[in-house]
Amino acid sequence: MKIHEYQAKQILTQYGVKVPEGKVANNPPEAFEIAKKLGGTVAVKAQIHAGGRGKGGGIKIAKNPEEAKEIAGKLIGSKLVTPQTGDEGKVVQRVLIEEGLNIQREFYLGIVIDRSQQKLVFMASREGGVEIEEVARTSPDLILKETIQPGIGWQSFQARKIAFGLGLNAKTVGKASRLMSALYRAFEETDASMVEVNPLVLTEEGELYALDAKMSFDDNALDRHPEIVEMRDLSEEDPTEIEASRHRLSYIKLDGDVGCMVNGAGLAMATMDIIKMAGGSPANFLDVGGGANLEQVKNAFRILLLDENLKAVLINIFGGIVRCDVVAEGVVQAVKEEGVKVPVVVRLEGTNVEKGREILKDSGLDFLVATDMADAAHKVVQAV
Repeated sequence: MKIHEYQAKQILTQYGVKVPEGKVANNPPEAFEIAKKLGGTVAVKAQIHAGGRGKGGGIKIAKNPEEAKEIAGKLIGSKLVTPQTGDEGKVVQRVLIEEGLNIQREFYLGIVIDRSQQKLVFMASREGGVEIEEVARTSPDLILKETIQPGIGWQSFQARKIAFGLGLNAKTVGKASRLMSALYRAFEETDASMVEVNPLVLTEEGELYALDAKMSFDDNALDRHPEIVEMRDLSEEDPTEIEASRHRLSYIKLDGDVGCMVNGAGLAMATMDIIKMAGGSPANFLDVGGGANLEQVKNAFRILLLDENLKAVLINIFGGIVRCDVVAEGVVQAVKEEGVKVPVVVRLEGTNVEKGREILKDSGLDFLVATDMADAAHKVVQAV
């Protein structure tokens, strides 16, 4: 789950991270009043779930309240296209108005999960304000990394090592170390999956501020954080993914035309790979889970059909906890109820597989039954 910049800053301030004074505006008059209260130069920042807002024209500087109102009027309701939104862009529904700072230097700080090590990694760079992916591509030597050992946690010597590595003087190292420790506590205590401050700025007055902040969270831990769930902005998410989450289905929309319904994340990934190898393009990742029941299978199939680009469906089920006959019954009912117009390829294997195949055969529907994964991928690509 992602949240907006202003929400991430609300969380980080609770841990002692300094952020510029500011407030969210939902319309131009509110932007005017906030800028007037802040006084002086302000930043007007579009709030969307995507990076690269500056490149897309989503961050502007206003010298007075009238200018802030004018900029807000142009941003709110507009579609902002950034390197991370794709060509479709995202509609701006609110802007963050923040005080201007006397910036001396900019840095990057971030905590991510390194899945290859199964550990957290703290990253930092002197190249703040630039996408970290671009820094990694062009100047990897400028990225500092400290691995956080499970059971030990973030250590003060690691914070000082990064602070000195960023070229901070002895007077500022202590402040930077405390800020990094605060970021780690925020990451750990909120069950975050990523925390990023880009840029972290050092002002002329010698203070460190999170000028921008980004946080995302482990969906599986949200039951422990109702206060974070309340920050969810459904308007920023794909409607089909929202519907899937209501039924506790793991669904991610892609840009292909072959719908996939699979049980198990690993099998789902393999299914998408084999579709690509056969010359097709997956329309989604959809994992119905190991314990899917009849109703869940029907919901999964209905969600698949919400995709207007769909030209065929591949159902690939390995029956373990979930039985093949239950899946077959759900698919038959869903196809009949929804009036499916696209070809449906089904590959079943495992518990009650013969019974499942009989249900498909006796349904009176024109299913394409596959013997294995390769056969299923070949048939669905041919059907498309």
